[in-house]
Amino acid sequence: MASEFLQHAFHDQAVAFRSAALQAGPNTEVSTCPGWDVRQLVQHLAQAYARIERSLHLEPGSPRPEVPRPPADFDDVLTWWDERLAELRHSLSTVDPDRPVRWFHPGGTPRTWLRRAAHETAIHRLDAEHALAGLGPDHVHELIFDPELAADGIDEFLVSLLPLGDWSESEIEGEVLVHAPDAGRAWLVEFRPGEPPQAGPASGTALEADATIAGTADAVYRRVWGRPSTAVVTGDTALADLIAGR
Repeated sequence: MASEFLQHAFHDQAVAFRSAALQAGPNTEVSTCPGWDVRQLVQHLAQAYARIERSLHLEPGSPRPEVPRPPADFDDVLTWWDERLAELRHSLSTVDPDRPVRWFHPGGTPRTWLRRAAHETAIHRLDAEHALAGLGPDHVHELIFDPELAADGIDEFLVSLLPLGDWSESEIEGEVLVHAPDAGRAWLVEFRPGEPPQAGPASGTALEADATIAGTADAVYRRVWGRPSTAVVTGDTALADLIAGR
């Protein structure tokens, strides 16, 4: 996806996140992030911005950077969030977008971190909207993400993030078709024993997959990120449930 589109998405989702968090108030429960209130949600996202910004200046293979603890007072937290956001946006606009930098695996650049920042913000914007509306953990919020943004978020999760972690002792085997027809996108996720799952564009044989997750790009985006969703799961639901980030 073009960097310009992601830059606009990052900006728009950040503005919406801040507005929802401010209206909800610091002590409001975030049902889609069990155990968190809005203050903790803002703290988390600000720390994510700080960690991404530091990663932009680190060589590939560098360890996960430490970042400061956020303030406790909500007004101070919002100010700290504003500062971390401004700092990150400035760095993203000034560094070489194709320079190899620290990432979860080889191949990371500031472009991949821009993508990560945009989707981290979008999903937590949804969390803040849930808190503001006082919705429970199973209620689907009416907010609709742009199909292009949602499809890119699905792709990022399936291709770049789902394989992370230690899968060496996994005995899971099977295939999951992930389909978002309104975006014209479909992915096949393959699980093999002892290997990280691999995802790529689905072919005609994907119709024989062991499980399917299907719906609008908005619904599937929410589903793969473990948020309330109208996406429909068929087939081996236990296998499909392995595709759910936080």
